[in-house]
Amino acid sequence: MPELVVTALLAPSRLTLKLLRAFMWSLVYSAALVAGAIYGCISLTHVLCRPRRGCCGRPRRAAPACLKDPTLGKHDFLSLRSSGLRLHYVSAGHGKGPLMLFLHGFPENWFSWRHQLREFQNHFHVVAADLRGYGPSDAPRDVDCYTIDLLMADIQDVILGLGYSKCILVSHDWGALLAWNFSIYFPSLVERMVVVSAAPMSVYQDYSIRHIGQFFRSNYMFLFQLPWLPEKLLSMSDFQILKTTLTHYKTGIPHLTPSELEAFLYNFSQPGGLTGPINYYRNLFRNFPLEPQELATPTLLLWGEKDPYMEVGLVGAISRRFVPGRLEAHILPDAGHWIPQSHPQEMHQYMWAFLQDLLD
Repeated sequence: MPELVVTALLAPSRLTLKLLRAFMWSLVYSAALVAGAIYGCISLTHVLCRPRRGCCGRPRRAAPACLKDPTLGKHDFLSLRSSGLRLHYVSAGHGKGPLMLFLHGFPENWFSWRHQLREFQNHFHVVAADLRGYGPSDAPRDVDCYTIDLLMADIQDVILGLGYSKCILVSHDWGALLAWNFSIYFPSLVERMVVVSAAPMSVYQDYSIRHIGQFFRSNYMFLFQLPWLPEKLLSMSDFQILKTTLTHYKTGIPHLTPSELEAFLYNFSQPGGLTGPINYYRNLFRNFPLEPQELATPTLLLWGEKDPYMEVGLVGAISRRFVPGRLEAHILPDAGHWIPQSHPQEMHQYMWAFLQDLLD
């Protein structure tokens, strides 16, 4: 068929797609402006209530001692083959079993996996990485350095760079978004997956269109589409919004100690420490609308019934995308969003049962 004819036949579809994307971006930026106004009021309230803290975050001069706890593992850096960036990671149990790679979410870092590092280091080579832009890992400033493709390449480079051909991929929040995509495009590198509190992007897209309440739960994502303002608002009153997110008595991490809170705030408080993590969100809508994708990697999915950010209905939506028999899903009735830190014992029980045949 002549190229001109093919182009003419595809023109209506291409135009429709462009119009759909333009409409989507108009909605996204409208929601971003509304979210900016709301969070601006919240930040200003924090400043007025705590005037001594001022409008800027206080840079921490020294890392808290818990980040240097030797029982969690050895600190090291890995140079990535694809990008040349250096990623920081903590590892333990080298030579004791398969690679178990942990991917954290926001606003966290490798330390969010402290309970799992202790639990599994006697039977697995456990590695908790600081994703690019986080902690001591390299943090390019450009938004285009945080696309999903580049972040997946980082995961591939970590697995191969550590000398493995596959891994057990354990992930939470943003790390789980990357893990879902990685299992689709690099299935040979993922033997098993443990996913906590996050849905594949295509599932989230389709579910949110049908359940508008999910958009309201994820309102912070729209704020993060704006340039520079999110960094400013999150740092005001010495990072009070982040403190509230992590320590709120209903929606935060239970029993988080002041030292553990500082373990998360320390790197965010450094110059430019928030820009890299927020750049993940600035690329979130780049490829929308997304096509449905079949999920086939054997996966353990853990979800908190009281998660304030993700509706429980997403679990059913995820299961409908799976090849039968490949998904084991559990909803924890008393848990919220931070299961690896709030309910580690329950998480470990499910993980041991899910991975038992690999040890046998």
